[in-house]
Amino acid sequence: MKCPFCGHDETGVVDTRVSEEGDIVRRRRKCSACDKRFTTYERAEIQLPQVVKKNGLRADFNRTKLRASLELALRKRPVSIESVDAAIADIEEKLLTAGEREVSTQQLGELVMRELKKLDKVAYIRFASVYRNFEDVDAFSKLIKEVSPTSRKK
Repeated sequence: MKCPFCGHDETGVVDTRVSEEGDIVRRRRKCSACDKRFTTYERAEIQLPQVVKKNGLRADFNRTKLRASLELALRKRPVSIESVDAAIADIEEKLLTAGEREVSTQQLGELVMRELKKLDKVAYIRFASVYRNFEDVDAFSKLIKEVSPTSRKK
């Protein structure tokens, strides 16, 4: 593995750990040239579906974009990184188990909204307000009532 600091080709593994779920291997590495340490992660490469955008263009599923969307909605909210990672893993698992070769941005957005609703109601409303492109206050108010604990029937 190439050192990200100095570009040297020889690095050694100092420590290896497997995640609790057993699906990710974390390795601490040390460069033999500059002695700096860095972490790498190994995970099985799986074929996630292509994302079909509203304009019909197709793009590869992008875990980084998914994380960025979740983090933007969760900005300044008390939600752990581990919870975000778990939400991403749940979304990816749902996409894989569906067995489809393509998924629309609408389907992906709905999966994100389900996960955000479980994680944080404020983040859910933030994401939904942008995703659903509310045109008036009534639609926004309806969504807030939907997640408000006082509006639910007992």
